[in-house]
Amino acid sequence: MYKNKAPDGRNNISGIRIKQFREQLPENTSQKQLSDMLQVAGLDVDKNAIQRIESGNRFITDIELKVIAKVLGVSYQDLLD
Repeated sequence: MYKNKAPDGRNNISGIRIKQFREQLPENTSQKQLSDMLQVAGLDVDKNAIQRIESGNRFITDIELKVIAKVLGVSYQDLLD
């Protein structure tokens, strides 16, 4: 039976990469700052959602992944590898 979790039990496979790319942004961008950037881009997520995504406790939709990749300046593939 298919399980809707990553092999390590996380609810997403891109949260770790999102955190890495966020920390590489200028001035070590905080989760709150990333949340603000995403809201400007039209994605309504708060700082707590960013924290849950990065820790693997929250699923990510394809729509969210697309906006996150754009804001971080990376491709979808960069977030999924």
